[in-house]
Amino acid sequence: MTTTLSRTDAFLDEARSLLGPKGLTTDPADLTQWLTDWRGRYTGRALALAAPASTAEVSALVKVCAKYGIPIVPQGGNSGMAGGATPDDSGTAILLSLRRMNAIRSLDAEAGQCVCEAGVILQTLHETAEANELRFPLTLGGKGSATIGGLVSTNAGGTQVLRHGTMRAQVLGVEAVLADGSIFDGLTVLKKDNRGFDLKQLLIGSEGTLGIVTAATLRLLPVASARATAWVGLPTITGARSLLRFVDRAMGDTLEGFEVIPDHCLESVLDHLPDARAPLSEHHEWNALIECISAEGDNASLRSELEKVLADAMESGLLDDAVLASNESQSEDFWLLRDSISAAERALGPAMQHDISVPVEAMPEFILAAIPEIESSFPGTKGAAFGHLGDGNVHFHILAPTGAKPGEWEENEGKLISARVYDLVTKWGGSISAEHGIGQMKVEELGRLGDPVALGMMRKVKEALDPAGLLNPGKLVPMPD
Repeated sequence: MTTTLSRTDAFLDEARSLLGPKGLTTDPADLTQWLTDWRGRYTGRALALAAPASTAEVSALVKVCAKYGIPIVPQGGNSGMAGGATPDDSGTAILLSLRRMNAIRSLDAEAGQCVCEAGVILQTLHETAEANELRFPLTLGGKGSATIGGLVSTNAGGTQVLRHGTMRAQVLGVEAVLADGSIFDGLTVLKKDNRGFDLKQLLIGSEGTLGIVTAATLRLLPVASARATAWVGLPTITGARSLLRFVDRAMGDTLEGFEVIPDHCLESVLDHLPDARAPLSEHHEWNALIECISAEGDNASLRSELEKVLADAMESGLLDDAVLASNESQSEDFWLLRDSISAAERALGPAMQHDISVPVEAMPEFILAAIPEIESSFPGTKGAAFGHLGDGNVHFHILAPTGAKPGEWEENEGKLISARVYDLVTKWGGSISAEHGIGQMKVEELGRLGDPVALGMMRKVKEALDPAGLLNPGKLVPMPD
């Protein structure tokens, strides 16, 4: 015990000397808010909170951690959905915050590229890009707190994946600190580079288990000059898929978003937001939120084009009703309804939330089969599926029966429900994590359901790059019993 304490004290002394008072704290008041994940599902303890101000400081700190065997839990905006940035309850790890590293190092408007440090907030990047008549084509509900480092590390998705892909597709280069403190400098963009493995892709989505992302080169697109948003009423989820294909063929590269919302989710949002109102006058079993973006033309022209396509779709029996946003404010109102579903659900009580994907062509049938099976097996529960139909990813939530005790229900029946959901997803050839990552929430389920060959490869990569297992231990990579 004395040896352990003396080693811990020696580590803290060395880390303080390296980072200074702004860069390291052990004050519980400073740590508390960062020790619980965004969902409130996981709470841990930490030896200290480290906040280096540069890649060089991250490198030096990691070397000190390696010297003393101190585990490291990297953390961005702490807005993750899988507990990937929360330490365990041992209190032996440090939280490594990248929030002080928040500089946009460079922006080349002509090349459509920028270099952002890990702590840059997504909304800040959006605003900076817009000021340069550019845009970053990835957005999500937590854009006001999510950081670039966290988005890269989790290969985040969002509402524009249909056209532009996940974060992986937006990253042109990566800078990261490895477990021994060495710096991988892969920020330079090369259109062609056949010098072996694409190592940046190995780091993207690795959730801080292979290296600590400190900066990234990101692609930027021309600013949108036209936007058209529509809210559509549909009788069935299978009809939504047919409409998706119809609009995609007609609107081409302008179609950027196609979200589905069941009627009961919309009703929950309307109850939750007192000033909100339903876009359509009548109820529809399913709703679709469609958004088209163009770098050319104007709003009126694009809106007219989408209006004609939806009129043709109605004539073909693909939808019941539709309304187009008449201005930017109304477009934002439509998106507010979509983005408020999770908050509205939380107000109703406990729920098990699953971020899953199956092939786009199979998603409607999966929803129609899986929700009744879960509701039948777990009486009193209510299933909800909403989100990104266009890329085969929905948020598959199971709400607890009335009167269920928060915390207790999730730990008991809730875990059984999740296991059943993941069994069904695997049976349908899907993924138990579409865009939120594995973290600590799904690591056991990945070990249970993952392909043994793929899991073996992941373990070998982890062991090779982090032999001491100090980088974000217990996350993402299931270890054998």
